[in-house]
Amino acid sequence: MTRRRLLGAGLCGTLTAPAWAAGDAAPSTHPALRVGAGQPFARIADALRQAVDGDTIEVLPGIYAGDVAVINQRRLTLRGVGERPLLLADGKSAEGKAILVVRNGDILIDNLEFRGARVPDRNGAGIRFEKGTLTVRNCHFINNENGILTANYDDARLRIEDSHFAQAPDRPDSLDHLIYVGRIAEVQISGSRFHQGRTGNLIKSRARVSRIAYNLIADGPKGEASYEIDLPNGGQAVVIGNVIAQSANTQNATVVSFGAEGKAWPDSVLYMVHNTLVNDRLRGAWFLRVWRDRLPAGTVAHLYNNLSVGPGLFTLGVLGGPTEEGGNVAILKPQLLNPDQLNHALPPGSGLRGKAVPLPTPDGIDLRPMAEFTLPIGTRPLAPREHWSPGAFQR
Repeated sequence: MTRRRLLGAGLCGTLTAPAWAAGDAAPSTHPALRVGAGQPFARIADALRQAVDGDTIEVLPGIYAGDVAVINQRRLTLRGVGERPLLLADGKSAEGKAILVVRNGDILIDNLEFRGARVPDRNGAGIRFEKGTLTVRNCHFINNENGILTANYDDARLRIEDSHFAQAPDRPDSLDHLIYVGRIAEVQISGSRFHQGRTGNLIKSRARVSRIAYNLIADGPKGEASYEIDLPNGGQAVVIGNVIAQSANTQNATVVSFGAEGKAWPDSVLYMVHNTLVNDRLRGAWFLRVWRDRLPAGTVAHLYNNLSVGPGLFTLGVLGGPTEEGGNVAILKPQLLNPDQLNHALPPGSGLRGKAVPLPTPDGIDLRPMAEFTLPIGTRPLAPREHWSPGAFQR
């Protein structure tokens, strides 16, 4: 399979639903199953035991303590209604793995909060995704050993939209990641916020295709994460339109790492375009490190119109192999509007506005940003323009 067939044209756009987002199970004609006080089901686990393929389960606001379960359906929607319901682990886990385990189906999980996942082997998750296709939308993952943890099925696909991941446990002897994606076919992450890691990474993905676009991946003053983005096996990665910021207390000088643990896929390529990378570490940062000696020969890094903010080097480790680059600019934090208040845009009078270089279309891929992150979570579309600015924001 070629890069073009894997990644496809326009992959960096608004990340509309790919073909795999729709399953083959017929929609249910049943009314939604309702969970909550005064409803037919008091607990999500009870509703899941009754649900059939194609059903929708609606969860009313409230705290669902110890309500852990396995989703065995082939097609299902699990949705919070109104104020986001809280699934509090409360010392419980499904199969010793997670608050929710997704076994193998086409599953949508929307508007739920997962908090406090702990298991004896110390890799508990808000959601453990094993196989199939999973879309997570408008969810919060707080204080879990892993927010989302996947298995390693090479046909599994994960999509995360407009969600919030924060507060890894404070355990110096453990590596807790806000997201840990195994060797699956594809992960898409958009419109989401990540902060307050500890010794692990904010995002770690071993997927064959990783699409990380229009997110706020900024550890913040209380964070102590290692890498902000770790793609340890390379693969085919698009990192576009993100704010990626390491804290002064980071565990590692590298902000984005590509290929540190060696190849797992027959080919690798990195497209890193229109990101704003920030370093608060006084001793300097390696904004991007590509481990050339551990990746397939000829791995190309396409690097365009990125802003590196603060002390450090952008291309350390990239040199020495095929690199296509242009328009990458180093600046200082005072040259952004108000980064300490999470406003990472260039000020209106900045001389960098409109100075991005025209983007090529390597492998037939349109790399133009088509959205940008908005607080507290989510994205807004960007209209095409004649002159672009470097970095993650055009406003």
